[in-house]
Amino acid sequence: MTLLTDSLRDQVERSCTRLILDSADCADRQDYTGLAALFTPDARLYRPTAPDTPLEGRAAILDSYQSRPRDRITRHICSNIRVTVESAERARVLTYVQIYATANREGEGDPLGPAMDDRLLVGEFEDECVAGLGGWYIAARKARFVMHRDL
Repeated sequence: MTLLTDSLRDQVERSCTRLILDSADCADRQDYTGLAALFTPDARLYRPTAPDTPLEGRAAILDSYQSRPRDRITRHICSNIRVTVESAERARVLTYVQIYATANREGEGDPLGPAMDDRLLVGEFEDECVAGLGGWYIAARKARFVMHRDL
């Protein structure tokens, strides 16, 4: 087991924070192959709409995201990222997420962009992250909504 120095703890925190932000960026840019690659091969992803039925493995995660409507635009605003370092190879991360979305592309030429959906969602990611060959990966993610507002 690797001794967990302050420097190593800081490095784990930075790596895990970047991993979470990269996952949101990949989802928003519809880079679903890149998103799936951020998970371990046997990862479990628990979605807010099916919390008791996880997607298991990269292929299932990729298939699920690729089935989303291509005209959907999302932005995941991540904050309050709290990394709990368990070891040099394992950490838990809790992230608050505010989600903006639209399937309306009519306003794409508008400098303000298309109008958002009539619902604002606030949720959180509870991630188990592990170090592996080539970097850090999400081994399990529990994504859930904690509140919403109909606009």
